[in-house]
Amino acid sequence: MSNAKKSPPALPPSVPPAVPAAKTTAAKAAPAKAAKKSKVIVRLVRSSSRADMFQAANLKGLGLRKINDVSELEDTPSIRGMISKVSHLVAVEKV
Repeated sequence: MSNAKKSPPALPPSVPPAVPAAKTTAAKAAPAKAAKKSKVIVRLVRSSSRADMFQAANLKGLGLRKINDVSELEDTPSIRGMISKVSHLVAVEKV
């Protein structure tokens, strides 16, 4: 038995792409103006001390830690789903 370190297995050489990227001479289009997204204000109104770990994780994701903490978030389906999981702990206002 030798104490010499074994070298990691050699990686295969990188393969160049089959088709080289096409060079474009046309000017890039200007980015479209972002649509004004609606916001929602979430306030923690009940303590999270007895909430299970999944509800506590949702509150952390919403940016709420203490009672009366307020967080202004974009109104997206994922945020709405998080709010619905802790709806008994928070108050919601649409902006």
